[in-house]
Amino acid sequence: MNDIRSKRIRQADIAAAAGVSVSTVSRVLTNEPGISETIRQHIFKVASDLGYPLKTATETAAGGLALIASDSVTGGLSVFYEGILEGLRAGAAERGMRFDIRLIREARTEPELVREYLLTAGAEGLFLVGIDPSEELCRWLEASGTPTVLVNGTDPKLRFDGVSPSNFFGAYNATRRLLDAGHRRILHLTGSHRQTIRERIRGFEAAIASVEGAEGCIVPMNFRGSSSQEAHDKTAEILAADKGYTAAFCMNDFIAVGVLDAVIEAGLRVPEDFAIVGFDDLPCALMTNPRLGTMRVDRAALGREAIGLMIARFRDRDAPARHICHGVQPIAGGTLPPET
Repeated sequence: MNDIRSKRIRQADIAAAAGVSVSTVSRVLTNEPGISETIRQHIFKVASDLGYPLKTATETAAGGLALIASDSVTGGLSVFYEGILEGLRAGAAERGMRFDIRLIREARTEPELVREYLLTAGAEGLFLVGIDPSEELCRWLEASGTPTVLVNGTDPKLRFDGVSPSNFFGAYNATRRLLDAGHRRILHLTGSHRQTIRERIRGFEAAIASVEGAEGCIVPMNFRGSSSQEAHDKTAEILAADKGYTAAFCMNDFIAVGVLDAVIEAGLRVPEDFAIVGFDDLPCALMTNPRLGTMRVDRAALGREAIGLMIARFRDRDAPARHICHGVQPIAGGTLPPET
């Protein structure tokens, strides 16, 4: 018989039937990250229909533990991390990974406590969510050989796999939206408590430097989460001083809400007199009047990507670390002029 089912199914057969490359099929079947979920599910279905022997869930059942910075989850940014957790849970379920979650104060991520959490959960791999690991913890993770994935976190030495929004490029593009609308004196309200946030500052500064005559002003915030009230008060003070700033890029949408309130209270028209861009596309962006222009972070996709990275790390403990950046999408809103 010439029917494809009468012979041993190869990955090339799956690729031909699915309309993708053999390398894409290979990456999906080995659970490598970087493939869209739509394509992944399509390939799994085609493979199953053709009778290809797929791995069972028990073959990838090594447990994972997610430690999440409790001050972020219980503070104003809780919805940001809820989206990441949704992706982590879904990705783990799809790939048969046992998965557990613990809240922890970032200051308490000492090796002894992390080791205790891993043992209690029976987990082999560690996800650090919203946590930049200390050098002490990094050394212990390396020495113990603990598979580790940083989710919205960074290690400057790139010793561990990680996934994050493209903070630098997202901030660059957000600022360019204001510059392209003709603004030349732009505020950036931000903190500096995490490397991910400092990447947004770098993106803002790079965008300002890309346009001759543009001037940016970093407005430091004292919080470690989000404070619309502080953003409101600082913006009101700047507007009262009449320093000629006509736009603001905010490190997240909560900050942008405070800026918008101050601008409206000052009697300025939005976006004609003052334009605003946020970041993250959190639910509060839909509640403002006008709707906030922002940059969308696909938080569930970050979680799913992290699961794929962990499975790849389980498979090859000695592979070089990878850090994957997900692009962020500009979202139109009434705080910006209509974009062409």
